[in-house]
Amino acid sequence: EIALKNTQDLHIPRPPEYYSCLVRDLEILGWNRVAYVDTGLTTVKLKAEDSCGRQHLITLKLNAKYPTEPPDCLVDFPVPFAVSWMPQNSLIDIYNQFLAALESLKEFWDALDEIDGKTWVLEPENPTRSATARRIAIGNNVSVNLEVDPRHPNMLPECYFLGADHEVNPLRTKLNNNMHLWDPEISLLQNLRELLGIDFPSRAVLEKSDFAKDCGICYAYRLDGSVPDQVCDDPRCGQPFHQACLYEWLQGLPTSRQSFNVIFGECPYCNK
Repeated sequence: EIALKNTQDLHIPRPPEYYSCLVRDLEILGWNRVAYVDTGLTTVKLKAEDSCGRQHLITLKLNAKYPTEPPDCLVDFPVPFAVSWMPQNSLIDIYNQFLAALESLKEFWDALDEIDGKTWVLEPENPTRSATARRIAIGNNVSVNLEVDPRHPNMLPECYFLGADHEVNPLRTKLNNNMHLWDPEISLLQNLRELLGIDFPSRAVLEKSDFAKDCGICYAYRLDGSVPDQVCDDPRCGQPFHQACLYEWLQGLPTSRQSFNVIFGECPYCNK
């Protein structure tokens, strides 16, 4: 009953000064930069294009004390976006700070756009601009997970290889031995090619199905958003599995054993 009585308080109209100030700021900014305004004039989305032609949005959630208090700013960035605000500021000040932040992340998005365009990215399937990780296919059931630093995108990223030991151990050795050859003057992808001595599967030549096999237990490729990331170490088998499927399978085997958080057992396919 108390909650129902208080619902009207949530819809108290804002003072006329709020609306006149907001409309004035939008006109100064330019309506061509506005992508969306809700009917209550409390949420505004502004659009911008960086120097490489990529489209970006910033969502502003305004409270009743605007412009005394700044709006909440929501952006699709891999790093926090903090707005510097004074009561005399307007939306154009936020917009200019947004443009400056876009240019500071240009090299990061350049590096990931090259990876997305020239390699087969297994995860994430539809990466957002805030995503810093990419899992790239290297070969049949072999991939590398990269974690790129948004502030230093041309430096060596964190690399985690996934696949059978006989496939990934030589790659780990190459990376460790050639780490000193990393050149920040060339692109991240070109550095990886040269350090690992490989050519990543190209979108122009191969299909995703050529190296992305279904899980050997559930017979699906994607399960709850994850793809198979565990592979049988026997070179004659190499069957991939989802970690969750494999864990559930091994728990039911009397021959399996567990040491701390690691469970050991036979492959469901080759019993090795």
